[in-house]
Amino acid sequence: MKILHITPELAPWSKAGGLGDATIALSKALAAQGHEVRVVTPLYGSVPGRENMGTLLDVLKVGVHGNPAKAACRVRSLAISSGLEAWFTEHEDYYGGREIYPTREDVGERAAFYGRAALDICLNTGWTPDIIHCHDWTAGLVPVLLNTVVKGTPLGKCASVMTIHNLQHQGLMSRRVMGFLGLPEHLWSPLELECLGGLNFLKGGILHATRVITVSPTYAREILTPEFGYGLDDVVRRRQPELEGILNGVDSDEWNPSTDPYLKKNYSTKDLGGKSACKAELQRELGLATDLKTPLIAVISRLWEQKGLDLAVRVLPKFLRAGQIQFVLLGSGDAQLENEFRRLAADFPERCAVRIGYDNGLSHRIEAGADFFLMPSRFEPCGLNQLYSMAYGTLPIVRATGGLADTVKHWSRTTAQGTGIVFQHADVSGIDWAIQQALELFARPADFQSVQLQAMQQEFSWAKSSDGHLSCYRKALTQRLAG
Repeated sequence: MKILHITPELAPWSKAGGLGDATIALSKALAAQGHEVRVVTPLYGSVPGRENMGTLLDVLKVGVHGNPAKAACRVRSLAISSGLEAWFTEHEDYYGGREIYPTREDVGERAAFYGRAALDICLNTGWTPDIIHCHDWTAGLVPVLLNTVVKGTPLGKCASVMTIHNLQHQGLMSRRVMGFLGLPEHLWSPLELECLGGLNFLKGGILHATRVITVSPTYAREILTPEFGYGLDDVVRRRQPELEGILNGVDSDEWNPSTDPYLKKNYSTKDLGGKSACKAELQRELGLATDLKTPLIAVISRLWEQKGLDLAVRVLPKFLRAGQIQFVLLGSGDAQLENEFRRLAADFPERCAVRIGYDNGLSHRIEAGADFFLMPSRFEPCGLNQLYSMAYGTLPIVRATGGLADTVKHWSRTTAQGTGIVFQHADVSGIDWAIQQALELFARPADFQSVQLQAMQQEFSWAKSSDGHLSCYRKALTQRLAG
């Protein structure tokens, strides 16, 4: 197949969360199976190495209205692997800043531009994909364009797939984006794109894509409900026959404790000895007391309400004060929550380390050096860190929601089976109970090592995930041809 991905993030060139990791890993896995894969993404000011990129189109006139001086871009190209090429839309005004998701007055036009540009690249080069796979809300109007504005072009027969990476982020924008893209007026309706007086990008993608994917089976069921639907559950239910959940995977080239270049010492299921060396090194790096006998709990996360870390910060002092745990956090987000974790580190300097921001190398060393990884999410479409943690023998402590429920099996003392600790309720008592369970497991070294090995032997590969996506693509092609 010829497969086009349209995404606002593509790691390592651009990354605000797990989306960039997911899109590059899926693209690589599909190309490795012999498919012809192209990825369109903006060339942000923060993207490194543009001087080493080729130029696919020096000037691309994009089919948008408004200011004619802003209706063109350059398209850079970069071969990533056999069969996989990235096309970067270079537009200084829209994407020249370093932020991926800046707050600006024309954020709707900015998002709409690169999606329309992706289609125009195909039309200008004569490369016609079989599947156009749209990721997240910024690409949500592409399936709408395929069904309307460009329906009479060679792209009109392309099947489209819309992946919901997080239904909370929908892209509610000004109605003027309709005119910017030249969308027909009949789409301005509560049954179509209109939502709360604005234009909803993700709603458009859900309604107009040939098929809809989300990133775990449990989340696919959850978003059918008002609790997890964020006002679009009725829209998702309209597309339920075309909706499926496909788990993300782990890029083993990037996340593998036996080959990871960021680690003090590599290790594997055949020899876990290196993990203790990684823990000691992490404690030294972050200024914690070097203590292999105290369990080290880690968090790498954006600090948002979704992640449940406002609950965790209320639970952790009890265990730190008692000297029962050490705690490490790497992340950023809500300023108040950042300050609460900073205060926690100041109160317990030898037991708690907090780093605000993101550091890729440190994230690898945390995954390897920690004993447990805490994810108390209120909802979690898939989650990647619990997968990385299991691969590194770092046992996840997770709430039973979305992809966390699909991937982590609760340790049972009776059967000695499991891959982590799973709790049911997103509240303080649930997290407290889960940490107590983790302490009990850690105090049983034979059981703890058994669970580590069980976790490391789980297979959450992108090869497996790509097979699920290919099955979805085939269904989409069949539907598009029939329609």
